[in-house]
Amino acid sequence: MNTSDDEAIAAAAETKKKTPKAAAAKGKATGKGKAAAGPKTSAKESSLLKQKSPAEFFAENKNIAGFDNPGKSLYTTLRELVENALDSAESISELPEIEITIEEITKTKFNTMIGLVDRQRVDEALYDDFESEKAREKRLAKEARFQESQAKNAALGKKVKDAPSVRGKGRGEAAFFKVTCKDNGRGMPHDDIPNMLGRVLSGTKYGLRQTRGKFGLGAKMALIWSKMSTGLPIEIKSSMKGQNYTSFCRLDIDIHKNIPHVHLHEKRENKTHWHGAEIEVIIEGNWTTHRSKILHYMRQMAVITPYAQFLFKFLSDAADKNLTIKFTRRTDVMPPVPLQTKHHPSAVDLLLIKRLVAETTKQNLLQFLQHEFVNISKPHAERLIGEMGPDFSQKMAVKSLTSQQLVRIHQLFRQAKFDDPSGNCLSPAGEYNLRLGIIKELHPDMVATHASSPQVFEGHPFIVEAGISIGGKDVKQGLNIFRFANRIPLLFEQGADVITRTAAKRISWSSYKINQQQDKIGVFVSIVSTKIPFKGTGKEYIGDDITEISSAVKSALKQCCLQLKSKIVKKLQARERQDRKRNLNR
Repeated sequence: MNTSDDEAIAAAAETKKKTPKAAAAKGKATGKGKAAAGPKTSAKESSLLKQKSPAEFFAENKNIAGFDNPGKSLYTTLRELVENALDSAESISELPEIEITIEEITKTKFNTMIGLVDRQRVDEALYDDFESEKAREKRLAKEARFQESQAKNAALGKKVKDAPSVRGKGRGEAAFFKVTCKDNGRGMPHDDIPNMLGRVLSGTKYGLRQTRGKFGLGAKMALIWSKMSTGLPIEIKSSMKGQNYTSFCRLDIDIHKNIPHVHLHEKRENKTHWHGAEIEVIIEGNWTTHRSKILHYMRQMAVITPYAQFLFKFLSDAADKNLTIKFTRRTDVMPPVPLQTKHHPSAVDLLLIKRLVAETTKQNLLQFLQHEFVNISKPHAERLIGEMGPDFSQKMAVKSLTSQQLVRIHQLFRQAKFDDPSGNCLSPAGEYNLRLGIIKELHPDMVATHASSPQVFEGHPFIVEAGISIGGKDVKQGLNIFRFANRIPLLFEQGADVITRTAAKRISWSSYKINQQQDKIGVFVSIVSTKIPFKGTGKEYIGDDITEISSAVKSALKQCCLQLKSKIVKKLQARERQDRKRNLNR
């Protein structure tokens, strides 16, 4: 290639570089062409705001509500349905009778339900569980070596291990379950069923009171998980006391719009005069990994609610997997229904004050302070208004308060002195029920219980109930800790919980004649409050950094230990007397 050719190529390249710039400049000048239109389109797209519905948010962040994986989702679904059922029965002072069934659904049956025809594999190598000939030989050789080593161990009297299970690299084949929960509670009004179950963050339990729920989602999250994992709707049967019909509703949820999608909603004859609700949902789950958690949950629920009767069934095509457990009622004594209460001035923030102002029916500031908060009497309200400054008066319209004035009220609430709220709104299990529950489920040799008086954390009352048992069936040596918050079991993240840490580190068990390593010790602590200070996104434990709660837990456990020490000492003295008597008679 000669010099002139090189120059020609260079000139052409330079022309190519300049051409787009020139075209762009021309486009800008004339207002025509793609160069002008391009930036306008992208700017418009980037300026569009997108919104997510509450249902969409929880669908994308399902781990927050306890739906981390199929196994945990099965556990959480059961838990939500059981707790809803208990709340429903207790709300009408009916002794709860709850039937829970988990039915395993085979892939073939599931495909039939959704109208999908089973298809045989064609390309085996495409699947995660495919094993090549070489891999198979390698696995068999490894298994043979393992069997040989275990045979040698057995011959030498050493411990023999189980063969390690072989798992695929991926998630494996999905397993599906139909979860059904039936109760004898209040039931649901016919017209409200779609919104009660098909609209996230709508319900009857909002307000300041002790509640079992952690997020206010209830069965709605199970519906979202059903929609995500199977696409199948849920079915609800419900009837209220005195109704001559049963409501039947089949629905799913429009996740993007957060509205119910009703397939069928009708009234059917109620010949048996049954009242309550029955919810049936089909979800992806994993019984194998969470079987023990589910059974522990049911057992602990029977401990904390001995006035309830639970019938739990697991059904499978494999007969050896079938399971039926009945947790019978031990008492007819039910705790009182938790009462809704008003906010304590020290527990409100600025946003809550604004909401209370917007929602109040009271006309003036004096009435507002008296009636929208607890522990503010008329004389106290008058003193508070006097302290707020010249811009405030007792008769001023509460709706006329400015943002600055609301900030002043908030600041005064944080600095002023108020009486602690009473625990009258709370509904603890009760020492009697806690003791009965422990005896019923564990059959211990001895048990002690204690209930604290109401105490306060950040303006919210709380009560700690504790029980300690020694001995019993299915109890391991050492500490066996059972944690409850608002009368529901907490099974996950036990190590960081205030109850676990207090029992393990702050109680000198030997001082009470209890051997922490050798004795079978059951530690039961139940905390009820209008606001449980959970830690972590999953709300599975109560932090160890709250002095008021930590001290109350320690005090309650020590009271139980003192009771047990007295019993143990008497038992030891009786044994010594028998030994001396036996020796004298020789």
